[in-house]
Amino acid sequence: MKLRGKDFFTLPNILSYVRLLLIPVFMVHYLTATDERDYLISGMIIVFSGLTDLLDGIIARKFNQITEVGKLLDPIADKLTQVAVIICLMFRYEKMWIIVTLFVAKELFMAINDIFLYRQGKKLDGAKWFGKISTAAFYACMTFMVAFPSIGQPAAISLMIITGFFLTLSFVLYGREFFNMYRK
Repeated sequence: MKLRGKDFFTLPNILSYVRLLLIPVFMVHYLTATDERDYLISGMIIVFSGLTDLLDGIIARKFNQITEVGKLLDPIADKLTQVAVIICLMFRYEKMWIIVTLFVAKELFMAINDIFLYRQGKKLDGAKWFGKISTAAFYACMTFMVAFPSIGQPAAISLMIITGFFLTLSFVLYGREFFNMYRK
């Protein structure tokens, strides 16, 4: 795998750099928010980040700009954004530790299995549909919690349950994928 300088500066990769730069902007804005407008802007930052994530994938495929840099950069930007969101929400919602635990367990499971399979010359072929749905549910629920902090505990818990369900579903179905890959 040879990296070329121009692989770092494709439009999809620039969009991933933007997502990485939005992480501290979001965190500072959310953690220093003083009114509903500030929280709404924080939510809009996450929505904008999500749109750049969607666009970078579409552009990369449509214009054949898929690079090794992008294959590494995109998921890193995605996971770091998710971590930033749940860390910020931990300051407001005491039960958020459950989502953090599920998220960390799933991501560690994925990383460890990716490493073991890579050493066997096998590789998971991109994100699966259930991983994409889990990510979409995560962003929808967590963005709502960021943008509207006055929703109340019952609504917040409901959004955490939805997020937890999809994280668990993704965890289990990726587990099945890995199990099948080990058997081959």
